[in-house]
Amino acid sequence: MKTLYFTGYRNYELGVFQAKDPKIAVIKKVIMSTLTNYVEEGLEWLLISGNLGAELWCAEAVEQLKQTYPELKLGIIFPFEGFGENWNETNQQALQTAKSFADYVNSTSHKPYQDPSQLRNHTAFLLEHTEGALVLYDDEFPGKPNYFLRDAKAYSEQNPYFIHQITMDDLQNAIFDSNLL
Repeated sequence: MKTLYFTGYRNYELGVFQAKDPKIAVIKKVIMSTLTNYVEEGLEWLLISGNLGAELWCAEAVEQLKQTYPELKLGIIFPFEGFGENWNETNQQALQTAKSFADYVNSTSHKPYQDPSQLRNHTAFLLEHTEGALVLYDDEFPGKPNYFLRDAKAYSEQNPYFIHQITMDDLQNAIFDSNLL
């Protein structure tokens, strides 16, 4: 697998409202561990959409992984032009930081948000231009990633598309494993 899309919960869906929340370190640890396996199997590009929460933490994790795996590339594909412009200053800064880590930044629609078709087209683009998805999502804890996951599962019924979910159990196990050290 050469190209993988990552998405996951928004920060507020996980109850994370501070940059120093210890949950972020656990999430980034699990993302890094999972991505390391994919990079060692040939992953070249990881794409995100720039959403707050797991996607921006993933960008930070990729930046750290690039120290060991400089061949790994990060792409940010926004659903529309001006994505994140209405966020508060702290969130806009987090997005700018992620953009500074990216090897490629673009949007599927080169117009400001107009209607939901831009979001549907964005999802279709991601599915057609990646070989799989890594999704921080647990079916027992509904949230925004469910929309992408639903579409990815439907797409995978007709096309070869790999879906790897990181669940709450995976996060809990990472906490347990680090306590053993």
